[in-house]
Amino acid sequence: MQELKELIHQLENHIAVENKLNAKVSKVVVGWHIDHSLRLITAVINGLKKSNPDEFKKTFSLKKKILFGLGFFPRGKAKAPKYVRTYEPITENDLVLMVQSAKKSVEEIPSLHPDSFITHPLFGDLKLKETIYFIKLHTKHHIKIIEDIIKK
Repeated sequence: MQELKELIHQLENHIAVENKLNAKVSKVVVGWHIDHSLRLITAVINGLKKSNPDEFKKTFSLKKKILFGLGFFPRGKAKAPKYVRTYEPITENDLVLMVQSAKKSVEEIPSLHPDSFITHPLFGDLKLKETIYFIKLHTKHHIKIIEDIIKK
């Protein structure tokens, strides 16, 4: 869980430049990427908590195999589901509260059943370990975009 905590800390450190935009890198500001990443962390962990391990369905996903094997997500290839994005203005205070919520969610992971799972729209059902790996890949993906926005 330490790596997830560090990734959240990195997102938190970028709140100071939440309004920075570089259209050559991304169509949205840094704050959107922070918001989206934190929403995903919290929503996915909530999904794990609500899951019933008996309902897990093992499926094969070539996309999962390739992307998890590569260890990163290519840019511009996927669209975020509505529940992990916002169309409302994002304030610094909103982001601070979301950081707190994400940190609290991560603290709950050790208490989860190892067979808890989420159903991902592309990858199918992901058990706890795969889900944590997915969250890490996703968060690193957005941190890289944020860093590219800032440095260009």
